[in-house]
Amino acid sequence: MTIKSWLAAISLLCASTLCAPALAAPIRIVAFGDSLSAGYQLGPGEGFADQLQAALRAKGHDVTVVNASVSGDTTSAGLARLDWSIDPTANAVIVELGANDMLRGLDPTIPQKGLDTILARLKERGLPVLLAGMQAAPNLGADYATKFNAIYPELAEKYGAVLYPFFLDGVAAQPGLRLADGMHPNAAGVAVIVARILPSVEQLIAQVKP
Repeated sequence: MTIKSWLAAISLLCASTLCAPALAAPIRIVAFGDSLSAGYQLGPGEGFADQLQAALRAKGHDVTVVNASVSGDTTSAGLARLDWSIDPTANAVIVELGANDMLRGLDPTIPQKGLDTILARLKERGLPVLLAGMQAAPNLGADYATKFNAIYPELAEKYGAVLYPFFLDGVAAQPGLRLADGMHPNAAGVAVIVARILPSVEQLIAQVKP
């Protein structure tokens, strides 16, 4: 083999294999919440993480959505498991917590403090966050609702998080989109949630550093 042909062979090898840039890994988004995003009583492919991943991929986003939600979690319980639930491979986080604090009638300062600490820790790690809000049930009274509902926009502004004001928007008052318990979304309800939150998740993806 002549030097010229040898160099040509090396160039071809570099172009096709060894010298080609490594393929970028998919963006990993962690859904960190309670039963509303955990897929409570839903089958494979029907929960929030699965449907969101499918919707994002259908729009051309190379993403993996990890389901790190636990049914029954309050903001305090979420904070307690934050570090091991969101591992170093995460690129962004959707925080969906507070509903169980509200249903238990906890003082709004408790979920406010828990979410504040969660967002502070995620910011320290340099992780972009989408904060999915919750609204207080009417039976808790106007004063409670005013204090509780204000938690999410205030914290989103404080930490520069993408805000989705109400996770159950379009589902909360629709019996056909909820399970028999009247609280959790069924598969069709999750589809509505995903369709409505999708633009906000795309804003989150845009904040992920290369």
